[in-house]
Amino acid sequence: MIPDWKVVQDYLEILEFPELKGIIFMQTACQAVQHQRGRRQYNKLRNLLKDARHDCVLFANEFQQSCYLPRERGESMEKWQSRSIYNAATWYYHHCQDRMPIVMVTEDEEAIQQYGSETEGVFVISFKSYLDNFWPDLKAAHELCESILQSRRERENESQESHGKEYPEHLPLEVLEAGIKSGRYIQGTLSVNKHRAQIEAFVRLQGASSKDSGLVSDILIHGMKARNRSIHGDVVVVELLPKNEWKGRTTALGENDGEFPSEPMPTGRVVGILQKNWRDYVVTFPSKEEVQSQGKNARKILVIPWDYRIPKIRISTQQAEALQDFRVVVRIDSWESTSMYPSGHFVRVLGRIGDLEGEIATILVENSISVVPFSEAQMCEMPVNTTENPWKVSSEEERERKDLRKTHLVFSIDPRGCEDVDDAFSVRALDNGNLELGVHIADVTHFVASHSYIDIEARTRATTYYLADRRYDMLPSILSADVCSLLGGVDRYAVSIMWELDKTSYEIKEVWYSRTIIRSAYKLFYEAAQKLLDGNVDIVDDIPEFRDLDEKSRQAKLEELLWAIRKLTDIARHIRAKRYQCGALELEGVEVRIQLDEKKNIHDLIPKQPLEVHETVAECMILANHWVAKKIWESFPHQALLRRHPPPHQEFFSELRECAKAKGFFIDTRSNKALADSLDNANDPNDPIVNWLLRSMATQAMSNALYFSTGSCAEEEFHHYGLALDKYTHFTSPIRRYSDIIVHRLLMAAISKDKKMEIKEDLFSNKDLEELCRHINNRNRAAQHSQKQSTELFQCMYFKDKDPETEERCISDGVIYSIRTNGVLVFIPRFGIKGAAYLKNKDGLVISCSPDGHSEWKPGSLQRFQNKITSTTTGGESVTFHLFDHVTVRLSVQASRCHSDTIRLEIISNKPYMMPDTELFQQSSLLLKSDLVKEVTRSVEEAQLAQEVKVNVIEKDYQKYCQTKGRSLYTLLEEIRDLALLDVSNSYGI
Repeated sequence: MIPDWKVVQDYLEILEFPELKGIIFMQTACQAVQHQRGRRQYNKLRNLLKDARHDCVLFANEFQQSCYLPRERGESMEKWQSRSIYNAATWYYHHCQDRMPIVMVTEDEEAIQQYGSETEGVFVISFKSYLDNFWPDLKAAHELCESILQSRRERENESQESHGKEYPEHLPLEVLEAGIKSGRYIQGTLSVNKHRAQIEAFVRLQGASSKDSGLVSDILIHGMKARNRSIHGDVVVVELLPKNEWKGRTTALGENDGEFPSEPMPTGRVVGILQKNWRDYVVTFPSKEEVQSQGKNARKILVIPWDYRIPKIRISTQQAEALQDFRVVVRIDSWESTSMYPSGHFVRVLGRIGDLEGEIATILVENSISVVPFSEAQMCEMPVNTTENPWKVSSEEERERKDLRKTHLVFSIDPRGCEDVDDAFSVRALDNGNLELGVHIADVTHFVASHSYIDIEARTRATTYYLADRRYDMLPSILSADVCSLLGGVDRYAVSIMWELDKTSYEIKEVWYSRTIIRSAYKLFYEAAQKLLDGNVDIVDDIPEFRDLDEKSRQAKLEELLWAIRKLTDIARHIRAKRYQCGALELEGVEVRIQLDEKKNIHDLIPKQPLEVHETVAECMILANHWVAKKIWESFPHQALLRRHPPPHQEFFSELRECAKAKGFFIDTRSNKALADSLDNANDPNDPIVNWLLRSMATQAMSNALYFSTGSCAEEEFHHYGLALDKYTHFTSPIRRYSDIIVHRLLMAAISKDKKMEIKEDLFSNKDLEELCRHINNRNRAAQHSQKQSTELFQCMYFKDKDPETEERCISDGVIYSIRTNGVLVFIPRFGIKGAAYLKNKDGLVISCSPDGHSEWKPGSLQRFQNKITSTTTGGESVTFHLFDHVTVRLSVQASRCHSDTIRLEIISNKPYMMPDTELFQQSSLLLKSDLVKEVTRSVEEAQLAQEVKVNVIEKDYQKYCQTKGRSLYTLLEEIRDLALLDVSNSYGI
């Protein structure tokens, strides 16, 4: 079967059905999708072609001499494309010696009439006829096909009946390109304000526009009319309005709080779209009453996207009432200038609203995360490690690698229960009196060959996705948790970096890189390593490697390990101090632990305290990443993958400076060194949370760190602002980051180049590497968003069943860290939650606090100052809230049927909560946050059982594909800590 260009565009989700295999996609059709449907749709097509399970092929018909047809004078692009695809289909039929019939499916009735009987053995039919004749039992495909056809008919009818235009027509592409070149128009990416989605959007400048326009800020797009059918994420072309029409951005907290504009900023309107960001959207049908109000036989339904930033989508269906309790996926087909809303069609059902699995599926779809099991073809490339056939080091690798098994004490330090151990350490004294520090990283590239099936899959995923109660691995667990994991007591392949250090100053004398064979002696968890560092040797009973030793051997090995940990920590302290002298920033992240009561119910959420061993591990990882970055850049100056962190814009620090000023501190943001020193000095001895909040605000002002190819920018732009390093990359987590796999291949090629050996690695060109970096950066953002959204989902599920009026855990101490026009932003240290607290409600009433500390809503007004906000009632009562004031806050869940639930914060007293924060830090019985996840998961399972809802876990598929199941493997915050240690930028946007 060969689909025409129109079929590929409109029916791609049907072509993705696993039953439809062996499709031949023509180059002409693929290019039409790329140019007319945008990057996301084109990427879906590329992934379909790459997936071995579909057994599809791409035929480059325009580069085949017998298939190429030039476009005739006056011939439309659509007719030429259909003619080219038919000509290629005919050639293909004859190429197969007329033995295999070819079916070309098209939506062009003229093409069916013209080519249908032209060549015997080449059938030209409609896609609906193809499904009817060849796949009559594929019910889901028939329903989806009918939905798409109906949607198309509705759009055509609307277009014929409608005379007025809701929006101006977009300008032709050649006019847009000429306007951008001349400077009349400006190009950028549309970003819609989540809180004021119907009114406010901004265009983030990109490309030459950001340099040539002279603008230093985003462009405001005010109102849907000015947005002109563009959707969040579209690459748009903007025309600036005259200065007297410029508007200010809104400073209110929410969407229905009235307009409080700031100073006017550049304002424009969209005149064209260069690249659409259309994708699959999760939507909810209107309520039963709303559907019934449209009539019993209503087919046109406006569905509400889960993402606030996306407008309502009109689809045609007669199943609105049946689907109103479900999350549903739809796809946008078009947005005509005559319609207020885009038109789309139904794709599939995700799950019930409020159901855990349905909400998790929603998060995945909204972030374009595909979590299909690893295919049979991919798993066939994996090594075998079973009881009957254990994996072992090959004799060939023993000859080629440096063997460290008998010469080095290697150990790892990871979270308790960690399975994918991708780094280990060694430190020893050399014969000349100097020290040798070693960082050993799992050699993933030995098992993942370039351009293999598993390599393509890992490249597509780009990272391991961590959600609150599960993870989706970049690589199968046979690699990530077994053969590549540097577990204790087993032989493993590694890529090692070894430094010779001066015995007293720890200055680096020499460095070498090599593929090695190691055997980790100890698999330590953080708390055990910290206690050994502190001299508490009682913890050895919890370390498995010490349990079966006699007293003499135990003492000797313990002394050896203690020396190594202490020396490793001393070295890390020296390296860290040196970086801090150069301006490295110490930024803060929110991490919380759970305390359970005697009945195993969650009693409290308590901020987790960092350990010095965390910093030790982090510093060794940073050192390794830095030296590998220097090495691959020296060897491949125009095609090395590095990670840069540009300096932030100074205007982003304005709120930080004003907040610090309210407490009498001066924050110097002219350089990273000045910023680091200022933050160190901004300490309030009476309230340690002040420094934490200032560091948190500094984090939010930062630019995001990005992967890039060294051939795409000048060397002075390589600098990593947060870490204060001239060159940096990611090398230490190849099990869960594809960027590290690329860096490993570059390092191996650099070693081969030094030895004047043939470079076996297939390296990317600068252009291809830059494209790959854009993909990885995009997937990293998706991973961060999905992790944040899943955490918020579990927080809401935790508080949802608690009565905020009577439940003690719903009352907590909060700290005001930002002032807005109609409220304040509050941080809850007890739970690590940030959110808005309104001082003026939707009825126009303002908050009033009585002398005993209780609050109520009364008529009145708000007056905002720079560092405070005052609420005054009509009766003359007044209360003022200052920055960094402690207030008592009630937490509740604001439920939403169409969107995600949110935590609602309500100030119930202008006084601090009775229980001081100091007591929180002194509580000793601390457990991991996974208990929160387990508690919510258990509640969900009990509710499902009570309703007799069966939850099917496909154990067979799990064993076959080694994909993580729904139950938790890692605890959320231990995963975040682990990631932060391997890359301190992950939690902080660095």
